[in-house]
Amino acid sequence: MKQARPINLNLFTIHFPIPSIVSILHRISGVLLFLLIPFMLWGLSLSLTSQQDFDALRQFFAHSYMKFIIWVSLAAFIFHFVAGIRHLLMDIHVGETLKGGRLTAMITFGVSFLLIILAGIWLW
Repeated sequence: MKQARPINLNLFTIHFPIPSIVSILHRISGVLLFLLIPFMLWGLSLSLTSQQDFDALRQFFAHSYMKFIIWVSLAAFIFHFVAGIRHLLMDIHVGETLKGGRLTAMITFGVSFLLIILAGIWLW
């Protein structure tokens, strides 16, 4: 006879460890970057077409809401890059222990936060 096991499907009540949060955000930022590829290629194509199209694109990106969208895109790229370096280090057995995983996850958040803030300052 099977025993009925409790099932908790509420993700807001589950406590995720920090390494799993970094891993989940790495996947989310990768999906966001993948979805942004057509827009980045469109902008690149438009900027290389003519001087007038390049100037129009610069005017379009000069608006504050577009700077915010660019900053969010840069934030996704920066976090994905830093977390990717963390995963590469784990492939060569650096930070595989529980303590090392927590430390590298916190370093990933710290470095990403610093670089994202610097990108925002540079952008504005």
